[in-house]
Amino acid sequence: MNKDNKVQEIPEEFPDMAECEPTVIPPTEHPITLDMIDKDALFVLRTLSEAGFSGWLVGGGVRDLYLGKSPKDFDISTDARPGQLRKLFKRSTTIGRRFRLVQVFCGAGKAIEVSTLRSLSEHDLDGPVAVLAPNNTFGTLSEDARRRDLTINSLFYEIENQTIIDYVHGTEDLKKGIIRVVGDAERRFIHDPVRMMRVIRHATRNSFKIEAHCWDALLKSADKLALCPPSRLRDEFLKDLYSGAIASWFEVAVESGIYAALFPIYTEALAQETTKAQLTGIFRTIDRTNLECLESGVHRQRDFFLLALTLIPWAEYNFQIVSIPRKGAVLFQYSSIIREAIDNSIGQSLNLSRSLRQEVTSLLLHLAQLMHNRLKEKKDETSEITPALWPKWLQRKSYFAKALLFYQFWLEASSGNTYIPAQIEEVEPSDQPEEKKESRSRRGRRGSRKSPSVKPVETEETADSEKPIEIDNDNTEVNSDIEEDIEDIPRPEENGKKNGRSNSKTRSRVAWAPNTPGGVFGFRK
Repeated sequence: MNKDNKVQEIPEEFPDMAECEPTVIPPTEHPITLDMIDKDALFVLRTLSEAGFSGWLVGGGVRDLYLGKSPKDFDISTDARPGQLRKLFKRSTTIGRRFRLVQVFCGAGKAIEVSTLRSLSEHDLDGPVAVLAPNNTFGTLSEDARRRDLTINSLFYEIENQTIIDYVHGTEDLKKGIIRVVGDAERRFIHDPVRMMRVIRHATRNSFKIEAHCWDALLKSADKLALCPPSRLRDEFLKDLYSGAIASWFEVAVESGIYAALFPIYTEALAQETTKAQLTGIFRTIDRTNLECLESGVHRQRDFFLLALTLIPWAEYNFQIVSIPRKGAVLFQYSSIIREAIDNSIGQSLNLSRSLRQEVTSLLLHLAQLMHNRLKEKKDETSEITPALWPKWLQRKSYFAKALLFYQFWLEASSGNTYIPAQIEEVEPSDQPEEKKESRSRRGRRGSRKSPSVKPVETEETADSEKPIEIDNDNTEVNSDIEEDIEDIPRPEENGKKNGRSNSKTRSRVAWAPNTPGGVFGFRK
């Protein structure tokens, strides 16, 4: 995507948005109908109307319906206060710090977010310039529209007359495919730098152009992204990582400087075309597999898996994990070096959990292990990747299945050929309840003796599909499995059988294996 396709060079001048009268679009002039709206959202809107309040469908829900897409969320704005909403909807709760929202629960874990109309205090161009300035005052419909980030997200839909209310020319931008910030773009980015990520997200997801003034402000303010809370930056990036358009997002993020601001560890590496090409291939592979998983109705990869993929070029640029063969003790020494580098960089800037950093480091080291231990006589057989391409001692490792999948992702990203299985299968946790219990009892009876096949242990993490599989050993050292490889000895349990005793190094660990709930694929939907 070149600049001509990304930026609207000649911006169309609109009147001052603060003085605009709303444009009311009748149902005959827009594509949204009531049967396109979620039934629970309609229930909330009708309940508000019956109680004497006004309610509107707002934000991304209106935008997606206008574009013919299925909205992920149906958010509602109203003139009712949070306390009045809590009395009106018994099954509800209040959330939010900067501004109180009410979540109305509709069953099956579903919730509709209802917010009271907000004022222009945060949008006021004459007010103080501050990052994430407080905004806890209520306002009118026009004020709420002008305090939103983008014009295409500032539309209101009311169900009584089935009309769209537009204060900021959002419908015109939707028709023309333009991303425009409401108000002064540079000032809005200073108030909340995360808006820059949203500009790129909506431009790449919808193949829209970024308005010229908005693009210039984005280039000037990219370094302000570091002022945002790390956890917020992490969550916003994960949204893009699972969007199905991360490859085009990456291209725009690199050109605007947002990617280097988000990942300072890539500041030097991005100057090389090799690194850009590797990251582009990785993000295209992620897009392909994510879309395929959604179409097949199966779970996508976990966040640590995809994040580790994005760090392969960084690890190669700084530690040459791909280009320089390392085995045994030499490779193991790099585990602590890479882990320390992650801890001191994105571990802090993105507020990554300790377990996630552990998983990322392990995947990077296991990738190097598979690449440099592949059997020489079979290195030319690239048409199909099977476990037979590696020695048996490596195939028996508990981490081999996950590392093999990670290797296939990297191979596809670096070569452009498809190596990842076309049909992604998943084993539900309910399919193997007896095996989980058997694994626990086996460990209790036999102590440290390891069973021939890796069995999952039932823990609180395996019961919750949104949590990663934790490792039993809480030691901060990573890659204890690699330490075993230094000795390069036969299978430990076989030695134990011959000697009539168990080896303490054969103690079973909870690890990623094909028969683990979710198989070699993650739980994220």
